[in-house]
Amino acid sequence: MTFLLGNDSLEFDLSTIKAATKNFDTTNTLGQGGFGIVYQGILPNGQEIAVKRLSKNSGQGDKEFRNEVQLVANLQHKNLVRLLGFCMREDEKLLIYEFVPNASLDRFLFDPIKRSNLNWEARYKIIAGIARGLVYLHEDSRLKIIHRDLKSSNILLDSDLCPKIADFGMARLVGMDETHLETSRIAGTYGYMAPEYVLNGQFSVKSDVYSYGVLILEIVSGQRNGSNSHQLGYSQDLLRHAWEHWAAGTPMEFVDFTVRERCSKNEALRSIHIGLSCIQDEPALRPSMASVVLTLQTDSLTLPVPSPPAFLANGMGMHTREYFQRRILSTTTASI
Repeated sequence: MTFLLGNDSLEFDLSTIKAATKNFDTTNTLGQGGFGIVYQGILPNGQEIAVKRLSKNSGQGDKEFRNEVQLVANLQHKNLVRLLGFCMREDEKLLIYEFVPNASLDRFLFDPIKRSNLNWEARYKIIAGIARGLVYLHEDSRLKIIHRDLKSSNILLDSDLCPKIADFGMARLVGMDETHLETSRIAGTYGYMAPEYVLNGQFSVKSDVYSYGVLILEIVSGQRNGSNSHQLGYSQDLLRHAWEHWAAGTPMEFVDFTVRERCSKNEALRSIHIGLSCIQDEPALRPSMASVVLTLQTDSLTLPVPSPPAFLANGMGMHTREYFQRRILSTTTASI
């Protein structure tokens, strides 16, 4: 298998990667997930790299591996992690990325100590950067790409806390005239998946918009969707909590208490408004990422007043969650 980017091959020798990571020494581990382990390494020229080593039971087979290489190799944007190459030798499937020193957003946002490094200016910069990366994927690159797995652990932060969207194993290339695609395999992370994707297997750029809305509300509140927060005194899902404050006219109480007193109120309210607009039940009611970027940049543009999220408006709550979970479990063995 050979992939080309310009005139240069992207394929690395396995021996080079083993030397760079000291034969995948555990002391070089950067992170671990269902896909496998990510290691830090140093190439002979001194360049730092991150090596994604897919486990044998990761569920990412040759098709998904090739998909990630072919898609990411053609993407160049400051808010997307840059693929340097790959290796597929001796039963190893390795993806070599630029090294991003501050790891993933979730390691900062949900850590009681590290979250103090994310002041409001940094959070708003991250919100805007993710939006620009999605605009590039959806509209500005030569390809039209749906990420399908946007979540806090797939947002990496560089030394300046500039966000970079990562992990394109589930991404899909979409024809410019296609509005949505369908799949019989529902794969992703509960809490970030759009309802039409979970219920009907339909996904589109508006599915990414939904996930982005969840991300915004997590960044603003400092809380993970789907988790309970005794600190804030509620046990409901984050999206419900955001809507209740918005409807009650107390949206600033939704803002993370560690930044609430020192944040821009206009930016915080705008962010919550965008987040709620992005998680609308009907995909057509969600804004495009291009309009989100414009709204983040100026006070003169406003989004429509959001409607209550479907789970709240229909009174389904926990029943919806249980259905989602059953649906995910029943479809994980199906193929696209």
